[in-house]
Amino acid sequence: MGKLKGFLEIERQAAPKRPTSERVADWNEVYLPYATPDLQAQGARCMDCGIPFCHQGCPLGNLIPDWNDLVYRGKWRSAIARLHRTNNFPEWTGRLCPAPCEGSCVLAIDGDAVTIKSVELAIVEHAFDEGWIAPAPPALRTGKSVAVVGSGPAGLAAADQLNRVGHTVTVFEKADRIGGLLRYGIPEFKMEKRFLDRRVDVMAAEGVQFRTGVNVGADVPGERLLAEHDALLLAGGAGWPRDLKVPGRELRGIHFAMEYLTQQNRRNEGDAVPAAEAIDAKDKRVVIIGGGDTGADCLGTVHRQGAASVAQFELLPQPPQQRDPDNPWPTWPNVFRVSAAHEEGGDRVYSVSTERFSGTDDGRVERLHGIKVALRRENGRPTFDRVAGSEFEMEVDLVLLAMGFLGPERAGRVAVH
Repeated sequence: MGKLKGFLEIERQAAPKRPTSERVADWNEVYLPYATPDLQAQGARCMDCGIPFCHQGCPLGNLIPDWNDLVYRGKWRSAIARLHRTNNFPEWTGRLCPAPCEGSCVLAIDGDAVTIKSVELAIVEHAFDEGWIAPAPPALRTGKSVAVVGSGPAGLAAADQLNRVGHTVTVFEKADRIGGLLRYGIPEFKMEKRFLDRRVDVMAAEGVQFRTGVNVGADVPGERLLAEHDALLLAGGAGWPRDLKVPGRELRGIHFAMEYLTQQNRRNEGDAVPAAEAIDAKDKRVVIIGGGDTGADCLGTVHRQGAASVAQFELLPQPPQQRDPDNPWPTWPNVFRVSAAHEEGGDRVYSVSTERFSGTDDGRVERLHGIKVALRRENGRPTFDRVAGSEFEMEVDLVLLAMGFLGPERAGRVAVH
C-alpha cells in the first residue's frame, strides 16, 4: 500500500494557490491543480495502516488508502472507480469538504496528514478530462417513481442513487437553477459553477428529471406529489439562519450571510440585481459576525467587491495552534486555521459579543457596540462573561450575520418540526 517509507521520505505539499493580488481581482477559483508527479508523491505518503482511521473521519466512508495507492501507481481509472463506489460527487467534496479524514489520518498524530482532499479532487478531474465519466443510464427501469424536493448536495446524491437502481426520479427545486446551497451559497472562488453544471448535465442525460421554480407546498401541493409518485424524499437543507437579537437589528445595512452570498452568486450567473436591493461592500466598512466557513466565504466576497475595511468577529476565543489535551486524535482538530480568504486580508477579532447597533436618522446602521467576553465552562456548558471595562464601538456601513443555521426552514406546507 503506497510507498513503503513514503511517509518518512516525502513531506506534505499543500495545494498550490494563485497569488493573492491576482485572485482578489476576479471570481475564479483560488486553488490550482498539482503537477501529476507531485500529486502521486503525495499519494505515496499514505501508510499501510492496520486500521485506517481516515475511514472513521470521512462521513462517506471513502476507501481512502485504496485510491491513494492507485494514484501513486498511476492507475487513475481504477482510482475513479474506487472513489465513485462511495462518493457520488467527488469534484464537489474535493473542493468544499473540510476534510475531517485528514484530521483522522494516522500521520496527523504527530505530523502532517496525507493531502487526501487534494488527491480526491485530482482523481475525479483526471477522469473527466479523460472522458471516463459519461452518462450511463440504468439498463432497466423498476416502474417506481420518486419525487425529490430540494436540489442541494443531499437531494442530488439521493436522486443519483435512486436513478442508478432504475427508479424514475424527478427533482423539484424552488429556485430558478439547480444546485441549492452549491449554486447560491458557495462563492465562485471556492467552486466555479461549471463544475456543478457538468455533473447535473450527466445526471440529466442518465434520465433524472429536473424541475426548477417549483415551491412544493405552494406551487405544487405535497399531496399531489404523494399521489403521483411512489415515494417522496425531502431534502430541503438547513436554511434557517441564526439571528442576532439585539437592539438595532432592524437597521438597514444588516443582512444574513446567505442574502449577501446569494446576490453575488446571481451576479456571477449574469442576473441583474435591482439597485434598491443590492448588498455591495464596495468602499464600505464591513463587519462579519461569525468566525466559521460561511463567515470566511463572506470575507472573500467582501475583498473582491472592494471594501474599505473588514473585520470578522467570533464569540469564542482564538483556537490553539495545536490540539488541546481534551481534543485528542482522531477527533476533528479544533485548531487555528487560516483560510484562503483570511490570507487576503481583514482583521479577525475573538472573544467579542455584539451588544447593539445604532444608526442614522434615516434608519441605516452606523455603529456597532460590543464588549469583550471570557469563556468559562460550568457543568460542561459554555458561559460567556462580559469583561468589565472592555466596551467598544466602531463605525460600520455593512454588517453580515454568519452565525450558522438552526435547521430546515419552518414555513410552507413542507416543513420539519
